[in-house]
Amino acid sequence: MSDPIVIVGSGAAGLTLACELGLAGVPTVVLERRSELLERSGGMLLNAHIADFLRKRGLEERFRTPDTPTWGRSHFGLVYRDIDGELAETDYDLIVPQWRSEQLLRERAVELGVEVRLGQEVIDIEQDADGVTLTVVSPEGSGTLRASYVVGCDGPRSLVAEAAGFEFEDLAPAYYGVIADVVVDDEAQALFRAGSYPSGQFGVLPVNPADPTEVRLMTVEFYREPPSDGEPLTVDEIRSTIERVTGQAPDLREVRWMTRYGSPTRLARSYRMGRVFLAGDAAHPHPPSSGHGMNTAVHDAVNLGWKLAATVHGWAPPGLLDSYHGERHPVGRRACRRALAQLPLQAPLDRAVPLREVFAELLEFDVVNKFLSQYVTRVRYPLSAGDSTDHELLGAVLPDTTLVTSAGAVTTPELFRSGRGVVLDLSGGRSVPDLSAWADRLDVVVADPCKELGADVMLVRPDGHVAWLGTEGVRHDELLAAVRTWFG
Repeated sequence: MSDPIVIVGSGAAGLTLACELGLAGVPTVVLERRSELLERSGGMLLNAHIADFLRKRGLEERFRTPDTPTWGRSHFGLVYRDIDGELAETDYDLIVPQWRSEQLLRERAVELGVEVRLGQEVIDIEQDADGVTLTVVSPEGSGTLRASYVVGCDGPRSLVAEAAGFEFEDLAPAYYGVIADVVVDDEAQALFRAGSYPSGQFGVLPVNPADPTEVRLMTVEFYREPPSDGEPLTVDEIRSTIERVTGQAPDLREVRWMTRYGSPTRLARSYRMGRVFLAGDAAHPHPPSSGHGMNTAVHDAVNLGWKLAATVHGWAPPGLLDSYHGERHPVGRRACRRALAQLPLQAPLDRAVPLREVFAELLEFDVVNKFLSQYVTRVRYPLSAGDSTDHELLGAVLPDTTLVTSAGAVTTPELFRSGRGVVLDLSGGRSVPDLSAWADRLDVVVADPCKELGADVMLVRPDGHVAWLGTEGVRHDELLAAVRTWFG
């Protein structure tokens, strides 16, 4: 198609999708409403499962340097627990501010040929059988842009969703919070009382290791409607919000950055309407939840990216684009459910105390910790194919392990640097059928048998999920059927 794919919004979802499309050689334009990108953001954590994806694309080293700290604690409804044992290996959080993650993703997208345009506000979209027309306002004026497909990654109050007529399921009323990075002396810091209050919560966090006088003040008020987007945020609003929650009005002499957040929790009934898609917070806004919102947004984009690229390149099998909604919508629902399930642990405070005490005891059990940590992050799509349909890896992400090939040892994440699918032949000499007709979208890797994977042959999608596997030899007809199902 001559028209590019247009992504509206340059947050984690939009930029991850841009990188995936750029890697696949698809002309892509990202439109960002903000004209200036500050080195400040509300999110501070990079989930281990995002790091797993970055490793597959050869990008982890950009985000995780030897100096990158990990956050050694997590919480469910502000009932905190230490991350140790097995979870410290599989479900850690890296302390990487979201602005920095977005900066690195944006740099990678530009390297791959993606055009990122700042100061571009989309005010309307209209689609027809052949494409989508966007009306865009910029400092230079207004105009239109033609796209083959549009993906709304423009946050909780998505204009793309509104303009395209997406319907939502309302799951919970709005919440309202503010964040302010401020400079205060030790005496003033000693007056802050972080914790839960009858009307909400107040938090105080270090924000700059090089400057201990700078701290982040955060509030959240459940079931309170935030001001409209058009209403400017002021220091007086920050002060009065903190006072409303804590009963004390702090002396805020130097505010370096501030923002407000909050929206109703809702879930798009469909992630696709014709040539328009939603991803990330545009599809499933919910209260912040230990970085799980960003994790879900990134993996929305990873799931959609290769399917859109396949469609543009002309080899997508029937139903591939629709499988984006089919696979990611249940994950979005779980993300919303996980966030909302924490609210009774936090408000109203007088009723929450007994429940918090019980949860504190539950979190002493490793199995409970693991379940809550992986409730959204461990995704296994309900796929059925091959001779072992109940195999634990079918539909799940291919584990990180080392394989022995004729060219030497290789780790499984390294197989996905190109963003293509992989047929993994572990049959010990029994060959797979000729797949050269799919050579433009599928790599065949022959390796020694691997007991850890427990299969003779595996078909793995570009997003790393196992689409088919055989455990009783290489059945050519079944493998070919699976390849056609996913790769045209």
